[in-house]
Amino acid sequence: MRAAFAFGLCLFAAALPAGAATLTYDDARHLLNRTGFGATDAEIRRFTGLSREDAARTLLADTRTTAVTPAPAWTNQIGPLRYPRGGENATEAEKKQFQQEQIRDGLDLRGWWLEEMLATPSPLTEKMTLFWHNHFVSAQQKVKLAVLMYRQNVTLRENALGNFGTLLHAIARDPAMVIYLDNAQNRKGTPNENFAREVMELFTLGEGHYGEPDIKEAARAFTGWSINRETGRYMFRPFLHDYGEKTVLGRTGNLDGDDVLDVLLSRPETAEFVTRKLWREFVSPEPDEAEVKRIAARFRDSRYEIKVALQALLTSDAFYAAENRGTLVKSPVDLVVGTLRQFGMKPGETVPFAVAAAGMGQNLFGPPNVRGWPGGEAWINSSTLLARKAFLDRLFRADDTTPKMEPPASPEMTAAATTTMTDALAPAAAADPGAELARKIRFMRAIDRGLKSVHFDSAQWFGTLKSAPDARAEAASRLLLAYAPQQPVDAAGEPLAIVREIVLDDAYQLK
Repeated sequence: MRAAFAFGLCLFAAALPAGAATLTYDDARHLLNRTGFGATDAEIRRFTGLSREDAARTLLADTRTTAVTPAPAWTNQIGPLRYPRGGENATEAEKKQFQQEQIRDGLDLRGWWLEEMLATPSPLTEKMTLFWHNHFVSAQQKVKLAVLMYRQNVTLRENALGNFGTLLHAIARDPAMVIYLDNAQNRKGTPNENFAREVMELFTLGEGHYGEPDIKEAARAFTGWSINRETGRYMFRPFLHDYGEKTVLGRTGNLDGDDVLDVLLSRPETAEFVTRKLWREFVSPEPDEAEVKRIAARFRDSRYEIKVALQALLTSDAFYAAENRGTLVKSPVDLVVGTLRQFGMKPGETVPFAVAAAGMGQNLFGPPNVRGWPGGEAWINSSTLLARKAFLDRLFRADDTTPKMEPPASPEMTAAATTTMTDALAPAAAADPGAELARKIRFMRAIDRGLKSVHFDSAQWFGTLKSAPDARAEAASRLLLAYAPQQPVDAAGEPLAIVREIVLDDAYQLK
């Protein structure tokens, strides 16, 4: 049946120019779920009937550069950065207190961003902010200061759908990045190569398009790029900069960091590398190299306007191809935020849901290493799949009209979540078993409190779908799943039972 549907869809698409084909309900759902978090039925219907070009244009016209959710008050601090009382001579107790403050701020920050993902009128903005967070990776575990992670997040959002070249130059000066890739230790005579290596391998060219001499010479160009310890802002230290002649990728001169970034942007490999990553994010796990080169050429010709690349991707035949639907695994954030959005759930607090996502393998502001989250099928293993199913099972255990007398959230889910979060933010704490256990208990209670703070009325939700009682299972499946459920849904079941069958089906893990 699915094969016949795919064949019919391909025949219909072949009869129309790529950008002129109008979106069916399923097309609109596909577009909005790939570019946002869990589209609602009303949102999908607003895009149904638009052409591919108009739909992509509408999405890209409505993007933002700032968050709508007020940030935690401590992000607006004026004056010197907070460090352990006593500074470099701080006692162990003072250092521990400071670490706990940063963990607390980091949790606030995660809750704030997840709340923004739920509240934003432009889910694509947050989707791209998250994409760049996983491209230009840094993590609080090493950066330490939550305020610097917040400022980087602001920079990513400001440029998320702007110009890639502008974003690259901004990130190279970003204090969190300067700390994360050790550029503050990069100075004339003893260059540190970490940033130079990663800017080529992971941010622009990709492996195989540069040599070790290029890295060594580029590292010299970035000497003196540092931060002001008092304010946490970027600072150039001229006395630490190497003003000698350098050669990077065939260009020779008294190059500084900006010159090197411009050399990288001039290479076609950079446009192709970024386009390939965008393809994996939005289209399919395996990029079509001919299409990548076509779109990358447009991207580079536009001087790296991100919206140009996205417009080309989101109107392509490949994006809408039947064989590319239901092929991407939802990230933990996709799953958590998308579920809350699609079912109209409004958490009383969002930190527990950020902790739940961390337990499934995606700790916001804490990617596992400089390469970021690998994504794709790596999101799913025996532990994370158990955490995903436990989260959904607990979330849809009862309607809001039923007294909530259930036990705390699944120990499997909460143990995974709290261990991930604790290891990411305070790895040293593991040496104290008592403190570790107490922390896990607090997190378990927080997750359960968060789950209890959302309310779901299945009958009311089905009412928003405007479907007949005998068609509600089909309508819900069409909204929530990229393809038919793996197990038949009992159309005669109670509303909540139908929802549970759908969200616990394996197809719900895909988009």
